[in-house]
Amino acid sequence: MRRKRAMRLSFIILLLGGVISVAFIFGKSDFKNSIPFQPSVKIPITVCPSDQDGDGLDDLKDIVTGAKAEVERKPQYRSNYYQKGYPPENEGVCTDVVWRAFRDAGYDLKGLVDQDIRLNLNQYPRVGGKPDPNIDFRRVPNLISFCRRNGQELTMEIKPGDIENLTLWQPGDIVTYAPPHEHIAVVSDKRRPDGVPYIIHNAGPIPTESDQLESWPSPMTGHFRFPRF
Repeated sequence: MRRKRAMRLSFIILLLGGVISVAFIFGKSDFKNSIPFQPSVKIPITVCPSDQDGDGLDDLKDIVTGAKAEVERKPQYRSNYYQKGYPPENEGVCTDVVWRAFRDAGYDLKGLVDQDIRLNLNQYPRVGGKPDPNIDFRRVPNLISFCRRNGQELTMEIKPGDIENLTLWQPGDIVTYAPPHEHIAVVSDKRRPDGVPYIIHNAGPIPTESDQLESWPSPMTGHFRFPRF
């Protein structure tokens, strides 16, 4: 009697072991098939040879650092006209992210834009022949004209997972978009696993760092790097 019980118990244990092994094998296979392993793409960093403010960070790193500082400040989105041009630090729009980021790198973007407009008025159609230093540096079309003339114009093509293509998209670059959702942003050092970078921008109510390089609801009009090198 005891021998029969022992045999039955051994049989049950073997049967259960086989069921568990089969379930584990098939379960493991299903898991692998449903969630394939995709390692993150590593994109090389381009080193800018210029350090305008001499702080030990090259200009591209300084620009992206300044843009991130704008996210931390959390200025409220407010589009107004200001005498002397500059809005209060607790207010801003998309263009204010850019000139404040340039300021962090040691560049007076307002002064640079105003001077370039004076010297090349016909290259700035948005000005309409009548420069206004109180607002010109805060208008997207004017910043596009400035970047085309003074920066490096780069590809607007984005290929997720393509290291060669995505190396052309570096933190600190500037990207612009057309109406009806006219916009300008700084390319972030944060990337998706497939290597496509985030953008740092102010679309309201406050500046953000978001995955919208490809998904902004207007076509891209430019991708620039300043300074040119």
